[in-house]
Amino acid sequence: MDSKHIEEICCKAVGIVKEAAVFIKAELGQVQDDQILEKEKHSLVSYVDIETEKKLVSQLRLILPEADFITEENTTDTLPPGELKWIIDPLDGTTNFLKGIPIFSISLALVKSDEILIGIVHDIMQDECYYSWLNGGAYCNGKKIQVSDVKQLEDSVIATGFPYQRKWMDNLAQILITILNKSRGVRRLGSAAIDLAYTACGRFDGYYETRLNSWDMAAGILLIREAGGMVTNFESRPEGILNSHHILASNGKIHEELAILTKQAMLGQ
Repeated sequence: MDSKHIEEICCKAVGIVKEAAVFIKAELGQVQDDQILEKEKHSLVSYVDIETEKKLVSQLRLILPEADFITEENTTDTLPPGELKWIIDPLDGTTNFLKGIPIFSISLALVKSDEILIGIVHDIMQDECYYSWLNGGAYCNGKKIQVSDVKQLEDSVIATGFPYQRKWMDNLAQILITILNKSRGVRRLGSAAIDLAYTACGRFDGYYETRLNSWDMAAGILLIREAGGMVTNFESRPEGILNSHHILASNGKIHEELAILTKQAMLGQ
């Protein structure tokens, strides 16, 4: 699959994501309490997540029939093992969506083996579609984006998130306090995909989070790399990031300084 073909698939996938975003936006405020399920403690899902995922899968199959799927809501049958896989989070920020907080997104990536070929994050309420393809750069609504030029942690705004499982909180709270004291500020939006997209376009200078899944971060990883940034795990290793469950992303200039602090979050895990 050459670069031109990947770009063409990306463009088609962007259209599919935008259509799904229209459905999600139309359902905002329509979900009733009895239509909400708790997958695990504090982790919610509704028919909007499930129906969006089904829409994405059915349309993506038309443009790339040979590709398998890794999806958050498990709505698709698994094909025979192959190299190509779509990784889908149909609604990243479900709790925000259900509470009417306007920060939620669709995250979609195409992966060949462990190499990310396409990454798309659609910030639904801002109507900002971030997309990238391997060696093609990163874009938002047609305009090329790049990471920030901030060179020191003390001048940086950092994003983070917290896992649903409370047993990790004490250790992460200590990291948070340290970064609060050493940076310009910390933001917690509630959508890992948007955190990564905002880091790619320079709104955030860095982002870290643990206990994530591949669908939370696959698209954003490529966005940041193609926008000139750096993505590793907490131990500063770029390899195997999709299976590491934790991520450190930055503009590259503050990465080492931030990595020294986040590495402590791995203690006891």
